Amino acid sequence: MDREAARETAAQAGRETPAGRPAGIFSGLRVFLEAIKFSHTVFALPFAFTGAVLAAQGLPTLYQAFWIVLAMVGARTAAMGMNRLIDAGIDAANPRTRNRAIPAGLLTRRAVAVWIAASLALLLVAARMLNPLCLLLAPVAVFFLVIYSYCKRFTSLSHLVLGVCLAAAPLGAWIAVRGSVGLPALLLAVAVLFWVAGFDILYALQDLEFDGKAGLFSIPARLGVRGALMAARLCHLITVVMLSWLGAAAGLGIVYLAGATLAALLLAYEHWLVRGGDLSRLDAAFFLVNGYISIAVFVFTLVDVLVN
Repeated sequence: MDREAARETAAQAGRETPAGRPAGIFSGLRVFLEAIKFSHTVFALPFAFTGAVLAAQGLPTLYQAFWIVLAMVGARTAAMGMNRLIDAGIDAANPRTRNRAIPAGLLTRRAVAVWIAASLALLLVAARMLNPLCLLLAPVAVFFLVIYSYCKRFTSLSHLVLGVCLAAAPLGAWIAVRGSVGLPALLLAVAVLFWVAGFDILYALQDLEFDGKAGLFSIPARLGVRGALMAARLCHLITVVMLSWLGAAAGLGIVYLAGATLAALLLAYEHWLVRGGDLSRLDAAFFLVNGYISIAVFVFTLVDVLVN
């Protein structure tokens, strides 16, 4: 199937009415949460709290923590919902994703749109309850959440745009506590940006062949397996450098350094799992290891700040 045929198949799939009986707006909530992998919020939430802990030089208030969590939930839910809605036609044409909720007829587009709107409303309310700068910057975050889902149609740098989306978590949490931006927040945000970009490049290896045929853009489709692996390693090297710089900029001590070292070792293990382009253990590399990385950085940062 050439590129034009793949695009036409995707377009037709997006226009077709799904077979079966899709869930309604409210009865489909469980299906929607599963479709957007709500449980994977663990990737970004610990880094958000790392930003909050650094900003507060200790624990943020319960008020701040509560609204930071709601802002994170709203932002990620809206982002994943938009991705599933915008890419429904492409997902239907891709053998790996054709069983996702919208192509499989488990959710209607209207139901997903309603939950996206509710999630965006939650994000804006949470931003308003935190401070004026959070509310002022919320539309900027929403812009990147929307544009990410279209990036694969015109640029191979979609992985970096996804990184920007998740980098907003620690940066936004810092702003939520302090009402301003500081160097430690920027360093942590850059670390998260390249951490996400790196593992997203690895994840995109699964769709290398499909993306090439469908005329979609990604680092693996552009550089091939070997080039993609090198690009992911470079991204994660930058992450390690930024985490090291963060320790110095924020005046953190040996406990944080131990956590940053553990994160570096976990990143190395992630690349060892997919060495040579072996995707048989990609789920372990993507979901398990990255969850440990975000939690480790948060826990070691928190202990360091509290001890010192």
